Amino acid sequence: MPSSMPPACASASCRSSCRRPDPLMDPYTQLLALLDSGTPCCAVLVVSAVGSTPREAGVRAVVEGDGRIHGTVGGGAVEARAQAAAIEACRTGRAAILDCELSGDDAADCDPICGGRMRLLVDPTAVKDRSAYEQAARALARRERGVLVTEVDAGHGVRTRVCWREGSLPPGDPAAPETFVELVAPEPLLVIAGGGHIGQALARQAILIGFQVTVIEDRPEYAAPSLFPVEATARCGDIAETLGALPSDGDTYFVIVTRGHRHDAAALRACLRKPAAYIGMIGSRR
Repeated sequence: MPSSMPPACASASCRSSCRRPDPLMDPYTQLLALLDSGTPCCAVLVVSAVGSTPREAGVRAVVEGDGRIHGTVGGGAVEARAQAAAIEACRTGRAAILDCELSGDDAADCDPICGGRMRLLVDPTAVKDRSAYEQAARALARRERGVLVTEVDAGHGVRTRVCWREGSLPPGDPAAPETFVELVAPEPLLVIAGGGHIGQALARQAILIGFQVTVIEDRPEYAAPSLFPVEATARCGDIAETLGALPSDGDTYFVIVTRGHRHDAAALRACLRKPAAYIGMIGSRR
């Protein structure tokens, strides 16, 4: 079995690039971390999901050559098969297509509601497409959109090619025998003005439903990272000024829950000058 240990790094600059995947990383950055460390790994992509399935098309995970998985393609028997296929693919260097019927043997470890079909691409050759994955990771970091186009040719063994397109895919693009177009878009951003008990509770709930969260508070004791989920970002500074300097876009949601009406009003004035999907503010019933 190939070793999953990265090569030794001789310099500080090399050590900084040989990072391990982190659960807070997006799947493209997780993949890049393993590729850059020289760790054998497979990019695993759900290319289709029909019926009741634990994950939907477009979900990604990364599996190391020893079977360790970063992310999930649904758990249970499906994930176990993906891990076994990735170990074999890392050994042979050949990509594979994995078809899973969740109404048969693959349903044994699945929730009773499952009964659909999933097709997964297990690709140990992702290093050749590193540039495309790097552009996808960079786009997410900048809150930009684009698409990854994965072309699969199964005519003579499974061969893949992944390319990056900024914005959206133009109509009429020539397709490979099988082409999967994957939207790369940042999670919606929730900006909470106010780090008190309401802001803290809102941050926890927003993380659970898939928001990126930034909390802005001018009191250091209420901007402590320990008050918020590890996935959230807490900033301490003048609330209105910090809001004004914060980049926002059409997927940014602002909620104002400061400690007083004067701070609420200043925060609202700052928000009204910015692109936003939503602006909400706490208020009295009176």
